[in-house]
Amino acid sequence: MVKRQDTIESHMSTDDPEDSCPQEQEVVPVASASNVDWSSTAQPNTHLFQQSNLGEEPCQLGSDCQHSKAMRMKCSVCKIVAHEGCAPRIQKSLPCKISFITADRDYRSHTNVGHHWIHRKKIKGKCRHCSKGFKSLGLFCSWCKLAYHNSEVCKEAADKDEICGLGIHASLIVPSTWILKLNRNGFIESSINLDKEKINSDRTDYSINFMIKPVPVSNCHPLIVFLNPKSGGNQGVKLMQRFQSLLNPRQVFDLTKGGPGPAIEMFRHVPGVRFLACGGDGTAGWVLSVLDKIKVEPTPPVGVLPLGTGNDLSRHLGWGGGYMDESISDILIGIQSAEVISMDRWKLATTPNKEIAPTEEKGQDLPPLDVVNNYFSMGVDALIALQFHEAREANPQKFNSRIKNKMYYGQAGGKDLIGPKWKKLSEYVTLECDGQDMTAKLKEQKVHSILFLNISSFGSGTRPWNRANGAQKLDDGIIEVIGLTTYTLPLLQAGGHGSCICQCKTAKITTTKTIPVQVDGEAVRLNPCTIELSLLNKAKMLAKKKSNKSGGGLDYELEEVDIEVRSLTFKDYETHHLDKESLLQKSQVVGNIKADIGCDLTRARGLISRIMPGTSDWQFCDTITARNAFRITKGGEGKHFLIDICLNQLFVVSSSGEGPTATGPADYNQSNNEVATTAQDETTPNFHLTMSSLREGCGLLEKTSEGILKAARLGDLELLTTLHAEGYSLLSIDETAKTALHYGARFGHKEVIRYLVQKAPQCIVDMTDNEKGQSALHKAAAYRRRDICCMLIAAGASLLIQDKEGRIPHELVEEEDTELKSYLESQKQFQEVAMQDMETAL
Repeated sequence: MVKRQDTIESHMSTDDPEDSCPQEQEVVPVASASNVDWSSTAQPNTHLFQQSNLGEEPCQLGSDCQHSKAMRMKCSVCKIVAHEGCAPRIQKSLPCKISFITADRDYRSHTNVGHHWIHRKKIKGKCRHCSKGFKSLGLFCSWCKLAYHNSEVCKEAADKDEICGLGIHASLIVPSTWILKLNRNGFIESSINLDKEKINSDRTDYSINFMIKPVPVSNCHPLIVFLNPKSGGNQGVKLMQRFQSLLNPRQVFDLTKGGPGPAIEMFRHVPGVRFLACGGDGTAGWVLSVLDKIKVEPTPPVGVLPLGTGNDLSRHLGWGGGYMDESISDILIGIQSAEVISMDRWKLATTPNKEIAPTEEKGQDLPPLDVVNNYFSMGVDALIALQFHEAREANPQKFNSRIKNKMYYGQAGGKDLIGPKWKKLSEYVTLECDGQDMTAKLKEQKVHSILFLNISSFGSGTRPWNRANGAQKLDDGIIEVIGLTTYTLPLLQAGGHGSCICQCKTAKITTTKTIPVQVDGEAVRLNPCTIELSLLNKAKMLAKKKSNKSGGGLDYELEEVDIEVRSLTFKDYETHHLDKESLLQKSQVVGNIKADIGCDLTRARGLISRIMPGTSDWQFCDTITARNAFRITKGGEGKHFLIDICLNQLFVVSSSGEGPTATGPADYNQSNNEVATTAQDETTPNFHLTMSSLREGCGLLEKTSEGILKAARLGDLELLTTLHAEGYSLLSIDETAKTALHYGARFGHKEVIRYLVQKAPQCIVDMTDNEKGQSALHKAAAYRRRDICCMLIAAGASLLIQDKEGRIPHELVEEEDTELKSYLESQKQFQEVAMQDMETAL
């Protein structure tokens, strides 16, 4: 599991001058270089070089540069600068940060993301080791943005800092260890030789070449970013480079390269996933419509970064009326703390009226969209939107900024407001709301536009609905109907309101003339027809909180699913492991289990043992990762989750002979908290228990679990307490004999430490790993966890234990931290005196 450590903000270079979008003339993107490679030949650490005119940063090769007069290039991901001729050498000597790993049967053994250190001339913030500022070249991690001086002492500290915590945006980042590139065109090596004739086809679709394997973590919300480069004066290209730098570049997608569908399909099973639509209101609607078609459950929330002209949905959700070169890091912090709310979405069912004689004005039989997120209108306002669209299509170079776009709206609006063309709109329209005829009211108000408003904002921030006529809510299943005239339309900009017709749950509009209509800013001329408007569904949206500093809003409950367990004989598996359909046909249902998607296979074996108590001689079969099915070894079960190997059908394979059969209850629900302890055989890992003298009497007959260690690494107290309540040992250790207390101390999780010293056997405080021979107090001292040092000492941790290099805890404290060093030395003296008194008494 990726270590999501709490970083010290004072050491972070979050005020990177490049965090705001650079001016348009400074960066010119190279064609086809701004998007990552998803083909079968993709490499995990390829730079995304762009042409750059920024001359301050030196070429990364320094004195070895041989192309000083050539064009300068800059990687949009790690910000390395190189001349065009130096770029190939840079790629070999200092590749970019790794964005994915190569899949094999043991892919879960790749648990950590390492730092990606680069030399950088200008670094803001302070050195992680000595807490001093930077005056010259330093080491900078392109993942977490931590920095160290280039001095010998600080570089040595950087070498020890092996695991990257991914920085302040860790909860939004898709770690490289979650993205697997499949070998052999979609196959993974199996213990059974693969038929080469069946795998020789070449596949380049990234949905086939790549697989997402998330680790279910309750405080993690991976953010998938969609950008429309054509929105808001072509800001999308520059924003893509910033998102690629702050996140994993493989979670940032250009909507012009196939739309949002492939990416949504790829990340649909990632727990807690969120989507960010960067563009106009139409871009957000596009993402929501694709989510409708793919039917992702549970529905992930969608945020909006406004790049369009009106941006009314963004305004309503609190993200503002347009992106104005704000810090992308600040925007991501806002996404991290955003509130998930529901939003009504409305369906338009249109039936053309063929009985009306055709007119000279040509139109279409269907509206531009059949789903309303923001508003649906007809009349003069739609005509203005239509004319703007036609003008932009004819001369796109004249509409490359939000200000120019609004100027056109003002000019076009003035012409049509003066003209009398749509003053008789109510003569061509009849309106029914919830079965009641409202046509007379339209004629009474002499409306020139009819607006069905789902959100509060319309026309670049105006508020047409008067709340005195009823509260306007986003999720009440009611839409507001408003009449607008040539008089009230301009007054909206001054805070005025339209004529509030009614609020309704359904509406029926019949037209007898070709009339301009618009749906969420998309406009057409619509031939005579009947339009029925009704509630379609409710979408999940991300609304900005007034304060972004709370960091809240990230917790969510892991989904509990009903999983059908099916058994296979080894012979059937051996014969059909390349054909999943045949595996399904040959398998037999043995029962059902209920488990959350965060359940690892060790726990799942306990659940399955309740419906198959007669045998444990079987293995899990992964049927979703690759084109072939393959088995998970018993020794690897603790590293994998149910979400890794199945969706709603779980396959188990007999190790030999006949397949497992159900001899117990047909169903078992994990919520009963009665997970059975499975028999340990020769292939089940014993976590390398080498400290036998210390472990005697410490309760090691309890069940061990990798989950205990993962909870401690992540600071997930709820998961830790749940596992402990289910009988899993707080003394669980990994292959290096580190305990949960080691990991809690290493990553500074105080609540985890407090729980462990209260609930675990006393021996845990002095257990040492077999890698460095260090106790949890050694880790806390080395990583300057002052409060945790106090907690461990109060719990009885020894300050006299030596690690493999003969160092006691206070000797691992950096010299600059005199306060912590003095405290540990004084506590060591107290312990020495106490031991002498005890020996004297004896």
